[in-house]
Amino acid sequence: MVQLKDKPEYVDVDADFKPLPKYGHLSEKTPEFLAAEPAIKAAYDQLWALPDFPAFRQAAGDADAVMPPAGPDRYREVTTELLHFPTRDGQLLELKVYKSPNAAPDATLVYRMHGGGHVVGRHETDGAENVYAATNPNIVVVSVDYRLAPEFRFPIPIYDCYDGLLWCKENAKVLGINPEKIIVAGSSAGANCAAVLAIMARDDGITGIVGQVLHFPALCHPKFFPRDRYEYGSFVQNAENCVLSAVRLEAFFDAYNPNPEPDHGHSPLLAASHANLPPALIQCAGVDIFRDEAFAYAELLKAAGVEVEIYGYQGVPHCFPAILLAHPSTPVFYKRFNDSLKRLATSSSQGQ
Repeated sequence: MVQLKDKPEYVDVDADFKPLPKYGHLSEKTPEFLAAEPAIKAAYDQLWALPDFPAFRQAAGDADAVMPPAGPDRYREVTTELLHFPTRDGQLLELKVYKSPNAAPDATLVYRMHGGGHVVGRHETDGAENVYAATNPNIVVVSVDYRLAPEFRFPIPIYDCYDGLLWCKENAKVLGINPEKIIVAGSSAGANCAAVLAIMARDDGITGIVGQVLHFPALCHPKFFPRDRYEYGSFVQNAENCVLSAVRLEAFFDAYNPNPEPDHGHSPLLAASHANLPPALIQCAGVDIFRDEAFAYAELLKAAGVEVEIYGYQGVPHCFPAILLAHPSTPVFYKRFNDSLKRLATSSSQGQ
């Protein structure tokens, strides 16, 4: 089975802990999650019992994501196609394009990076979000199939995402997008990539990044999180969460970056400056290790003058809309996502 530590290394989860005042209440589970929790745990336990991460990937597959009740009809409202781009080291990687059959010319690009701890996952890991976004005819979604750890460790996955972004800008006519209207987006590890790309684009003078969407974001390696400045109870409160426990999270971290040093390339919360970054939508879950760093990042961005929307959903786990399709918070999550994309897609260029 995938090798796990006996206990988390980076945070003392055995400490005498009481829920912290700002966000601790968000870990109180909803009845819907409590009812589904045994089945969710059993499904994840099966994946983690596999011998290694390649076997995990194979078992997880990349089947088309199931839409929630009353969600869009992905086969009628959205079309998809596969393209390829060359990375800086000459590898051809896959892009999956999602768009409306009635897509407008010069659409806004939503450049999408999938979740999975930088270790597992492909386009359809977050496929429902891609479909929801692409129902807007003024948006074209492009998902990048970046290379994964432990075969390809930090910073290669980030470089792949960056190279794909540049390819999209250079091939805007092929994609039908405006190269100066780009939203970087992702969930979990993909949100980490999106936040990092926003900083890299700013620092490298890459224009056109008008927004960033960070869902359930991993924003700082726990070894380096500034606990003296921000509330960080979520790692302890949710250490045994059935979707992403502390020891499973650390297995992802160690596969991706086994000898980490403080670096905003993997921990965007550590960047020297967060000024002049694009407006952000951040959505996080209450029963999630990453909850408190999402709020910390929102605070950092706001202090740097960046426009931020942040929503925390009480009582639900990491990436809950893909797991609890019928939960009352799921349609709220997608509505806020699409409303934010609509605003960003129709706004003038910001941040970059």
